[in-house]
Amino acid sequence: MVSLFKWSIADWHELIESGVLAERRVELLEGEIIEMSPEGAMHSSTNYAVAEYLRDLLRDRAIIREAHPITLDNSEPEPDIAIVKSPYTEYFTRHPYPQDIYWLVEISSRTLKSDLEKKSIIYARNGIFEYWVIDLVNKQLVIHTQPVNNAYSQIQTLTAGIITPQAFPDLAIALERLLLI
Repeated sequence: MVSLFKWSIADWHELIESGVLAERRVELLEGEIIEMSPEGAMHSSTNYAVAEYLRDLLRDRAIIREAHPITLDNSEPEPDIAIVKSPYTEYFTRHPYPQDIYWLVEISSRTLKSDLEKKSIIYARNGIFEYWVIDLVNKQLVIHTQPVNNAYSQIQTLTAGIITPQAFPDLAIALERLLLI
């Protein structure tokens, strides 16, 4: 019988601090160290454009973090974009916790299955109120809301129009700016 060692968040932080993983692109998901997929050109370009667009819309209202860790129950993923509460000084000694997060965005092509399934479960279980997946393959946005236990009770797929995040009901986000169409 094979048994995997499950890393706690505290052990994970010790491992990171030790420098053993300094040159590796990995994240902690469900207590397991997972190698992150390399980014393609479209992924990088979309990430940059979406983060800049959100920064313009949310200036002085939220912090836009790109590919930086968030600390959850037994995971420390690095979502492509995390929209978190200010001030940034709050994160000098820790990564954002679920209560600090307005919503998360993953930009996805090769990792679409994992982003829609595994990460969705992790984010819902941790009470992340809103989770978006920008699906580069199908040119659509999948919005997850209303987390209940290990799932989101509302999932909608959009290809055009204006969307409003739950945390900022006065904000109008053009879907075309997220999908780069």
